[in-house]
Amino acid sequence: MAKNLLLIFTRNPKLGRVKTRLAKSIGTVPALHIYQFLLEHTKSITQASTFDKAVYYSEEIEENDIWEPTSYQKYVQIGTHLGARMDIAFKNAFAKGYSKVVVIGSDLLDLQEIHLTEAFEQLNSHDTVIGPAKDGGYYLLGCKNHIPNIFRNKNWGSTSVYEETLKDLEGLSVHLLEPLNDIDVFEDIKDIKLFDKFYK
Repeated sequence: MAKNLLLIFTRNPKLGRVKTRLAKSIGTVPALHIYQFLLEHTKSITQASTFDKAVYYSEEIEENDIWEPTSYQKYVQIGTHLGARMDIAFKNAFAKGYSKVVVIGSDLLDLQEIHLTEAFEQLNSHDTVIGPAKDGGYYLLGCKNHIPNIFRNKNWGSTSVYEETLKDLEGLSVHLLEPLNDIDVFEDIKDIKLFDKFYK
């Protein structure tokens, strides 16, 4: 078993259930197509990597989708909020013997394989790694140990999550990745020509 595990948190791609804030501007069908495109991007930057990979679905495991079971472990997220779900996923990963665990979402066009490689490499000399999102959250979090308090007492989805997480990590060594932009609202994609075909 590889010592490194990448957790990919994803929503089941169902109409009206993904990219809901974006859908308010462009409609539910274009929003779903954009999310499916972002899922394919996430797969493309992870499938050739040597670390183990686990997809955590929001609702149910899908058997015949883009995540081949030969390359991706499959689980369902458990917990009443995002923090609890990540907490349980990290706890289970370390219980299985992994020594470095990194979590990402599945909707970042700017995320590349080099960011994942850097995260695992930096965990050789740091306790944690964080990739700040430009909206005040984070797009990546990596740890060498289970740190439950970083998943508690947060207003998930707010602009304060990143700063609050840093406060929880005081006393530990933290490596910061470059800030990236995630895709939540129309302003996040309006200047990206790649997405024009989905809603124009």
